[in-house]
Amino acid sequence: MSRVLVPCHVKSTVALQVGDMRTNQGRPGVLVVDVSFPNVAPFELQEITFKNYYTAFLSIRVRQHTPLHTPSKWVTCLRNYCLMPDPHSEEGAQEYVSLFKHQMLCDVTRVLELRLILRQPSPLWLSFTVEELQIFQQGPKSPSLTFPKWLSHPVSNEQPTPRLEGLPDPSRVSSEVQQMWALTEMIRASHTSTRIGRFDVDGCYDLNLLSYT
Repeated sequence: MSRVLVPCHVKSTVALQVGDMRTNQGRPGVLVVDVSFPNVAPFELQEITFKNYYTAFLSIRVRQHTPLHTPSKWVTCLRNYCLMPDPHSEEGAQEYVSLFKHQMLCDVTRVLELRLILRQPSPLWLSFTVEELQIFQQGPKSPSLTFPKWLSHPVSNEQPTPRLEGLPDPSRVSSEVQQMWALTEMIRASHTSTRIGRFDVDGCYDLNLLSYT
């Protein structure tokens, strides 16, 4: 299925502080990134791609277009998606990630705005974010190709072959041949195999009979 890149504007991240802000213990453990789509009509989300940078978990919320006089609401379509199996190790820290429509928890049509919520509970990393963020919508469907009738509906091999004009029916010819063969076998079976000579009596010739010929 084709996809089309949607122009977007990624706003500055907003950090939610974890711990005491007056000491060195305090640090941002959650970042919020809002993505808007100026001059773009509501669209159906197809795919999200980005490069991770030490984000351990990702949640995504979507704001959709609603009927007139109905306020739009934020709906969570991805919750705590794991980007780093172990937040305290390097695995998955800088991987390229693709998220597709079928992975979302809700309908992602009529999209107006996205909100990415990034979490990193480990104190080992000084910063975390997502980079090279791209949003794609479903592209136009390919035109259907028209095939000739003989190609789209091939003739089955089981269909009988049309009989040519002037030729007898093959099934009738076969039946008559079988009948002739059976009659021939019957005649052959009834015909004696013993040869009877004109003057042959018990395998010998009778001299009296020969004298009259």
